[in-house]
Amino acid sequence: MTDLGTLDYIWLGILAVFQGPEAVSILGLSISITVLMVAFGLILGIIVGATPGLGGVIAMAISLPILISIFGFNSDALLPVMGFLIGVMKGSTVGGAVPAILFNTPGTPDAYMTTLDGYPMARSGKARKALKISHFSSVSGDTFSDIVLIVCAPFLAILVEAYLDLPEKTALLILSLSFIAAVVGGSAAKGLLSCGLGLLAVYIGTGEDFYPRLSFGSEALSNGIPITAAVIGILVVGAIFTELEGLWHQTRKAGKIEIAKDVGDQKLHWADIRRILPYIGRSAFIGTAIGALPGIGSTLAATIGYATGNRFHARRKAPEDPSFGEGAPEGIAATEAANSSVSGANLIPVLSLGIPGNTAAVFLILAADSIGGFNPGPAVFKFSSDLNPELVIAFGLFTTMILANILNWTVGGVFMRSLGILVRIPKQYLLPVVLLLTLASLYVQETSMSAIWFAFGFGVLGYFMRRFEISPLPFVIGFVLGGRLEDTARQAFSATGGDPFFLLKSPIAAIFILGAVAVIFFSLRKPKAVSS
Repeated sequence: MTDLGTLDYIWLGILAVFQGPEAVSILGLSISITVLMVAFGLILGIIVGATPGLGGVIAMAISLPILISIFGFNSDALLPVMGFLIGVMKGSTVGGAVPAILFNTPGTPDAYMTTLDGYPMARSGKARKALKISHFSSVSGDTFSDIVLIVCAPFLAILVEAYLDLPEKTALLILSLSFIAAVVGGSAAKGLLSCGLGLLAVYIGTGEDFYPRLSFGSEALSNGIPITAAVIGILVVGAIFTELEGLWHQTRKAGKIEIAKDVGDQKLHWADIRRILPYIGRSAFIGTAIGALPGIGSTLAATIGYATGNRFHARRKAPEDPSFGEGAPEGIAATEAANSSVSGANLIPVLSLGIPGNTAAVFLILAADSIGGFNPGPAVFKFSSDLNPELVIAFGLFTTMILANILNWTVGGVFMRSLGILVRIPKQYLLPVVLLLTLASLYVQETSMSAIWFAFGFGVLGYFMRRFEISPLPFVIGFVLGGRLEDTARQAFSATGGDPFFLLKSPIAAIFILGAVAVIFFSLRKPKAVSS
């Protein structure tokens, strides 16, 4: 048999996507089932991402068992099923910005930072322009991340795993939480309070004890708080409560509810693109670097991208330009490029090490495990003269990601522009519908009324946090990373023979811990801005 080189494997991966089993034939042109599934997944992802309370993770969770029952367990099912999941993952990231911009209710936790500038732009009559900026930035970051994945997947994953052992990963999570608490919301004290509440909530009913912690004898609490209920409650339900109160005050004051109308030019010009490109580039690098780290995720990337862009914008902006948080297009670009660029890089640890970088990536591993014939890990990237079918599948997945990006630039753009009409729907009618959809989707996933009550409870907490100007994002980060932090710390403690100073014995871990202390210390010392 002829020796197979890198180009041969790339070509075989492309052929596996475009010359797979035929789905339909259009004017004599055969369309493979994989191409069709990527397109369907992308459209579904945009729709569910644009619906608060749904999101790509829920869509992937519902779709996976259905897809496997349709396609079966043979190796031909791998690319159609995983292509569909990749389409949902990419589409939901783009679509999550729609409710964040139009209604101040993020469709996904990653899109929370988008509300800070997207919603003010929508209220000032620039909703469609904000959606175009979001789409361009999101797909640009995603495309950059995919290029890095395809070129550097084996090398980056091996380097990350070589230098970050359990103590270093524990210290990195602590640094991440410290950074989030310090930089989000303008006040380090409020950020620490929000993050602390998130950690407290995630540790209810969990751990390795013989009986649940902090459950107070309640059966619902003893099973722990569902992550979906907590995140949806604090972000979406809390935002809806706040918006409904705002509408009530507006009605009392003005006697009517104002509906935002398009004002001025809604086109995305080359001058606008030139203005946001530096923010897209910087956030794309940040998101890709964070995405390559196992288990960190896009919410952190969005926050760091936004904070970095904010510092750059504060030094460079003209006096008449809006600041971050007041409707700056650069804020949308920095956030969307960062959270979207995580999606490609997240597959670096998935394909090379079998470690999911975010929740969506978990379903790709579950699909591979369920169908068989593809085992994510170092053996995937073994170039051999004998055919390595797993490497063909890997390059097939890379091809589906490129295809999804091409569709995102075209179909996704049309979809995003059409969704801008939603801003004309009166919010007093739309918000209750969004609330019902949110709670219905939560019940579909959890099938428990306790999850609904948890969502309401955290919604009330989110409402009061907004009233006291406490950002809910550190709470979400603390809740999402808290369980992982405890698990990693327990494993590191055991692996080091029960050494209580395991975080300080490794030079890299010690640097991360010192960085966390420095971030908090200097943030608390930072003088508050005097209001005029």
